[in-house]
Amino acid sequence: MPDSSSDSSQQNNGQQQQSQQRQRQRQHQERTVKPNIEEEDICPDPRLATAAAAAAALNRSSSAVASRTSDNAVASYQRLIKHYRVEVAASASSVLSTLTTFPLDSVKTRMQTYRYAGFLDCVKRTYQTEHFRGFFRGVTAPMASITLVRTVSFSIYQRSKYVYCDWVKRNFGYDVMAHVTRSGSYPNLWSVATFGAAGATAGCCITAIACPFELTKLSAQVSVLLADKKNCPKPESHAIAASYQNKGTFKTLRNIVKHRGLGGLYTGFRLHLMRDTLGTATYFMTYESSKQLLTTFGGHGTHSNPLAVLVAGGLCGIVSWALIYPVDSAKSIYQRNSLMYSKGQKVEPVKIHFFSRNMYRGLGVSMGRSCAVNAVFFSSFEFLKKRIKSWDDK
Repeated sequence: MPDSSSDSSQQNNGQQQQSQQRQRQRQHQERTVKPNIEEEDICPDPRLATAAAAAAALNRSSSAVASRTSDNAVASYQRLIKHYRVEVAASASSVLSTLTTFPLDSVKTRMQTYRYAGFLDCVKRTYQTEHFRGFFRGVTAPMASITLVRTVSFSIYQRSKYVYCDWVKRNFGYDVMAHVTRSGSYPNLWSVATFGAAGATAGCCITAIACPFELTKLSAQVSVLLADKKNCPKPESHAIAASYQNKGTFKTLRNIVKHRGLGGLYTGFRLHLMRDTLGTATYFMTYESSKQLLTTFGGHGTHSNPLAVLVAGGLCGIVSWALIYPVDSAKSIYQRNSLMYSKGQKVEPVKIHFFSRNMYRGLGVSMGRSCAVNAVFFSSFEFLKKRIKSWDDK
């Protein structure tokens, strides 16, 4: 008869083995059906990986589009500047040249309209009565007007020059521009006439813009002298003359309109038109011709000699002012006189007397100022224009 305790022990061992086997089967099924947490961390859902890849591709695409957009904006800006390089260079150069030489312009206007013992006397008396600020009275008007006028003037001149050159070539078979740009060439009748006609066209067109600003500038420059009773020929005109003192550019404009109406902004227009037409024609004619001569003598190609540009710029200012100075003096005196009268009151005309000493007061100052202004202006103008044009080569 078997031992009951031995049978019980064998039965318990069998149950334990079956229990362990069932546990191992459950663990195997769990690993097969559901991955553990560590495996999920290592191998994420494929859909998440796809979304992450799409997001990365979108970011790269957005960065590429932004870069192309930025490059296109810069390229468009450069094309715009290059297309209007004459206007951009003229504007920047005008600001520079006007600021550096305005005190000489102020002294020139004072010497034209009032009597001084000379240049140094004018400077001394201006500084004593108005201090350093007196030399920059009215600078706002020319800063705006000269920049605008020169920009428009150079734009009109450049276009007129090529129009007239094309006209000469069509009708007379002579290529002016080819002659001017040829190394070792000299000015001739065709080139001088073409540049002069283009300059006259530009000068005629800019008068309508320049006249109100120049009248405002003159008023500011001589406002203190106008307010002095001894400078007023009639006692009743003193109140009007004194109303222009210590006013800014826009207040001066309003004051002119108040006393003389809107038409008063164009006081002295005919004298101004004569001055600008003759002066601008001489200005460009002298600049182009003298630059051509100096470049030929220097042995360099046209437009490549900075010294020729500097000298030609100074020379064109001297020659043009020497020609038109009596006209400019008559204009300044007439405009000065008109500031002492209201609308409807007659202002005596001022005759132009060439070779009369009174008409040339301040000529030396004006020529020195013009030489400095145009030397600075043309040097800066040609430099900036070349730099902007060189963008094509990058």
